[in-house]
Parts: sequence; structure tokens; C-alpha cells
Amino acid sequence: MPTDIKSLTREELEAQFKAWHEPAFRVAQLLDWLYARRATSWDEMSNLPKTLRAKLAETYSLQILELARKQGSPDTTQKFLWKLADGAFIESVLIPANPALYGEASDRHTLCISTQVGCAYGCRFCASGLDGWKRNLSVHEIVEQILATERIVPGDEGQVTSDAATPPATRPASRAVDNLVVMGMGEPLANYDNLIAALKILNAPWGGGIGARRITISTSGLAPQIRKLAVEPMQFRLAISLHGATDEVRNRIMPVNKKYPLTELTAACEDYQKLKGRMITLEYILIAGINDSLEQTRPLAALAKKLYAKVNLIPYNKVEGLPWVRPAEEVCERFLAALEKLGVTATLRREKGGDIDAACGQLRLKTERELAESK
Repeated sequence: MPTDIKSLTREELEAQFKAWHEPAFRVAQLLDWLYARRATSWDEMSNLPKTLRAKLAETYSLQILELARKQGSPDTTQKFLWKLADGAFIESVLIPANPALYGEASDRHTLCISTQVGCAYGCRFCASGLDGWKRNLSVHEIVEQILATERIVPGDEGQVTSDAATPPATRPASRAVDNLVVMGMGEPLANYDNLIAALKILNAPWGGGIGARRITISTSGLAPQIRKLAVEPMQFRLAISLHGATDEVRNRIMPVNKKYPLTELTAACEDYQKLKGRMITLEYILIAGINDSLEQTRPLAALAKKLYAKVNLIPYNKVEGLPWVRPAEEVCERFLAALEKLGVTATLRREKGGDIDAACGQLRLKTERELAESK
């Protein structure tokens, strides 16, 4: 399969067009079609000469994610199941923001994207790894999740012209995706190189145009990659999928903790803090009888204060076939109040998508099993 066009930077395209003796302004037109208009075929690019379109088609692929399934929730959360070129499935979730979701204004939308097909890290409460790890997503498959979502849920973009004499459009003022969270299927930092390459494209003014500070990368605790991320020039946000404030709890539900226990994870986060000077978010899924007792609030508060971090509490979304359940609402509220009493900045994510299999990997797993049963 040829290299997909959406995995290339502007500089790489400029070098290619120069080698083809094409004028430089053609690159801007191409990028406009890919990222502002979200074209799905070479034929759509009507202000590019046919000879150039033919060369592009011979040299590069233009793969589009196929929508296999879509579910909507009354809170306007939407889950998309995408079919990849090789038949594998991945998920993205579009979440309406509220004050409990990274503090963004309520008129913004956050897209949670995947970085792998399946997951090798085997968190006990998560559906993503139930069928194991299949492969990393390529650069264009990460980028395309945003573009494919915006084809279905467009923002208020106004009229876009395609006349050859019209300069390529800049990023419209309003897009469906304002914030990006790399917290879907897979361990993002286990696909480090492809992830960073994709995020640079999504951050670039000529690409996705999403500000680096509106992009959050989550990890279950890969300490070496956290240190690697710390020296990246981009100011991405970092979230730690913590889910336990002691090694005892994390060892029970997160196998990664045995390789990178809390002392090592904390040290890596401190190094990140020193270099970036940015607040870290500690993601904490509340699971009944596992990590929701008030006894857990003290070590969690101590860790949050040590890292100058905020805590995002997320009531567990039930996964079919797993024994874990969500705590009662009053338990979640008491946990939040205890953290705040200890002087921690904390939020409790109210219901988002629990009725549409919104937890990572659920819709993919259900679909794959249905397809297997139908054969």
C-alpha cells in the first residue's frame, strides 16, 4: 500500500512538488482540500490540474475511514466505530464539554481518539484489551479520525468555495472538534512515533489547527515515554490513567504498574513537570469496592499535591463480561468532597455516554463478536 497523503508534513509535500516541478501554491491548495474541506477523493480537488491529481493518485493513497456503526446518547455524546482498510475496527467518541471535562467551555466538543487496534496492557476493567493487541495505528489513521468525525458532525464553517482563483481557505473559525483527548483504544505512548507525527499534523495551522494546549495525551504509566514526551517542543497536556493511588490497588487492576510502580511513575511525572511547567491530570475511574473507599483519598491527595496535579474522577462505565460496577452516585460525590476537603483540585465527570457503550473498546468488541457469530 502506498504512503497515505495524510501522513506527510507540509515540508515533505513541498519537496515532492518541487521535484515534480509543480508551483509551490499547489501545496496550499492540496492541504486545503485535505484538512479544511476534508476531501475523500482526488477527483474532488477540482482546482488541481488533472495531471497533478494523476501523479498524486499514482504516488499516494487517500484512505478514508468507513463508518461501521454510530451510537448517540441523550447528552449528545456520540460514539463512532470505524472500519480500517484491513478490516479492523477502532473507536472514537465525541463528547460535549462541561466544566468537569478539562475545564473547557460548554460549547466545545472533545474527541477521544484511538491509537491502536486493541491493547497489550490488559487493564482489568477495560474492554480495549479483551481480545489482545493487533497493531499500532498509522499516522494517517490517527489523523483521519478527526476528519471523518467532522464529515459527519460539521461545525459552523460557512460557505467554502472551490474556484481555482480563490486562495485556499484557512481553518474555519468553528469546527466540530475543538479539543482532542488521546485516551481511546490502546496505550498512546506505546505508539509514540506515529502519535507524535499525527499530532504535529493536527496541530499545524495548515492541518487540523488544534492548539497544542487543547490536546491531551493519556498514558497508563509508561515512565520512559513520559520523559521522552517531556522534551518534545510541543506543549501537549499530559494525563495519567492512574485509577489507584497505591501500588496495591494499581497492581490489582493495572498490570503496567508491576513494571513501572508508583515511585517510578511519580519520578517521571516530576521530571515532566520540571521541564514543561504544566499541570498534569490524574484520571481516576471510580470502581465500586476497588478504589472508591474514602481511605484512598489521602494517598491520592498526597500524590496530586506532590505533582501539582488535578484529579478527574470518572464513574465506571459497565463493560459486558467484566465483574466491575459503578459506585452509587452518593459514593462518588463523597469521594469528590473528601478530595476537595484535602485541598485538591478535583472534578467529577457526570454521566457521559454510559448508555452507548462509551467505555473504550466496548462497541468494537460487541461488533466483532456479532460478526464472528454470523459466519
